[in-house]
Amino acid sequence: MAVKDDVQENVREPLMPIENILAHEDGGAGDRTNNKKVNPCMVYFSTLIAVCGSYAFGSCAGYSSPTQSAIREDIALSLAEYSVFGSILTFGAMIGAITSGPIADYIGRKGAMRVSSVFCVAGWLAIYFAEGVWPLDIGRLATGYGMGVFSYVVPVFIAEIAPKNLRGALTAANQLMICAGVSVAFIIGTVLTWRALALTGIIPCAILFLGLFFIPESPRWLAKTGKEKEFEAALQKLRGKDADITHEAAEIQDYIETLERLPKAGMLDLFQRRYLRSVTIGVGLMVFQQFGGINGICFYTSTIFESAGFSSSVGTIIYAILQVVVTGLNTIVIDRAGRKPLLLVSATGLVLGCLLVGVSFFLKVHELGLESVPALAVTGILLYIAAFSAGMGAVPWVVMSEIFPINIKGVGGSLATLVNWFGAWLVSYTFNFLMTWSSYGTFILYAAINALGILFVIIVVPETKGRTLEQIQAAINA
Repeated sequence: MAVKDDVQENVREPLMPIENILAHEDGGAGDRTNNKKVNPCMVYFSTLIAVCGSYAFGSCAGYSSPTQSAIREDIALSLAEYSVFGSILTFGAMIGAITSGPIADYIGRKGAMRVSSVFCVAGWLAIYFAEGVWPLDIGRLATGYGMGVFSYVVPVFIAEIAPKNLRGALTAANQLMICAGVSVAFIIGTVLTWRALALTGIIPCAILFLGLFFIPESPRWLAKTGKEKEFEAALQKLRGKDADITHEAAEIQDYIETLERLPKAGMLDLFQRRYLRSVTIGVGLMVFQQFGGINGICFYTSTIFESAGFSSSVGTIIYAILQVVVTGLNTIVIDRAGRKPLLLVSATGLVLGCLLVGVSFFLKVHELGLESVPALAVTGILLYIAAFSAGMGAVPWVVMSEIFPINIKGVGGSLATLVNWFGAWLVSYTFNFLMTWSSYGTFILYAAINALGILFVIIVVPETKGRTLEQIQAAINA
């Protein structure tokens, strides 16, 4: 009974003293002193190595589009067999999402990235040497698994090593490199054979695998696992040899010690009152990111342009360039503008983009103002992509990496990532059925979901700009 009372008392106790939660308002005395000698070079280098995993993710996602006709011709695949090859990637990613958190908690963030790299390399080699459908599918499943792990562990690793003034931009670089990987696969896939394109997917994995030997592990993971000397060495290496890490190290250690007094968290523990807001924010953002229609529109961009009477090749090229440019701009402004304003601007743009496309298809179906249909459709799609890249693409991953306390980060992050991948599969699977039901109705439905997303961000999502991870998590779960 006494033990139970102690546990209940710990659950009611704030994760961090209130004065520490509010310290972000003036940066804290320790922060003002420490920042003078902080050298972020190792943080930048570690992020550069980590986002090779994001680029590998993009290479996997962008592979099937430019290679469809060549693979079907060389291996004599039916359309149904190629459809399985394309879609099995998402199932592999869902498996990766389920296991990513426990793996990253057990063997570390770097260990999880190594595992993911090995799966991706094995998958690409299986695709390269494939002479039949089974090696292709096994290879695609393996690369999908690697994608699923990367999608969780890369933003979490970056968020845990970055100082608070750089965390948003560096974590958003994850989405920028995914977009770059997809776009490069689209472009070089037009000049390389499908087997050669598979070999290019190994390059970022090899750079990541080797680069991990030269960067430190996440200090917060080291602190959580009780490796105090390694924790201080890693934090010192990340902040620079002349930086005073006393204040930051003490804050992390105090927070970890508070969490250690709580019972070990499992999947069902996520729905305790203490963690419910973190779960609602993390999972909710992933729901609105995916169910707003991005994967249906992304996978079928060419078809949408053709249906509206616009050149699919020109539209796809503009789409790819716009996505990379706007995502790049997002990484610059996220730590200045904040997470919440970007989400609101992004979701508003998504609503307007969907409405424009919906109106264009309504006019086409009812044969009204046909000369304006292509312009409306193209404007709507490009507005949608620009708006998504401006916030809803990257920011949910940034927020997900920030809001979960480290004792539930594995299971919480796995759940959010799984929901994301399930949503990606469901939206891409149902898109053609919805378009058959009603082309303009499909986009009106997506507009309504994105409008609900605006309300969700306004009511539920907090601003996390300018706070340490410990301050964010303590405030949300207080």
